[in-house]
Amino acid sequence: MAADNHHSSSVAGLLGRIGRLALGGLQNRVELLAVEWQEERLLFAKLLFRALALLFLAIMGAMLVTATIILIVPESSRVWVTAALALLYLCGAAGTWLGLKSALKHEPFGSSIDQVKKDRLWVESLK
Repeated sequence: MAADNHHSSSVAGLLGRIGRLALGGLQNRVELLAVEWQEERLLFAKLLFRALALLFLAIMGAMLVTATIILIVPESSRVWVTAALALLYLCGAAGTWLGLKSALKHEPFGSSIDQVKKDRLWVESLK
């Protein structure tokens, strides 16, 4: 009878330790997720501010340069110069779009995803 009590208390202790380890691991993952969430918010705010600043400055600069160039060339060539500048600005906009698109490819919560994958592989290796 005493052996049964000892065995059941060992199992209960083992289950308690496993539960505490699982909760500790879960807490670590949640804390990592919270830190990454803050980092992603800051990154998004920086990207948004830079994109708006780029847009404003590009528009102001393009307007001033365009007006200056159009006023400098002779009246007979102004239509062609205006068309060439419009094409140049469209190419610049396309390049900016591609740069912004590549900056947005950053995978959010990458560290958390990698850690969960490692945890899954570790658990599978125990089988």
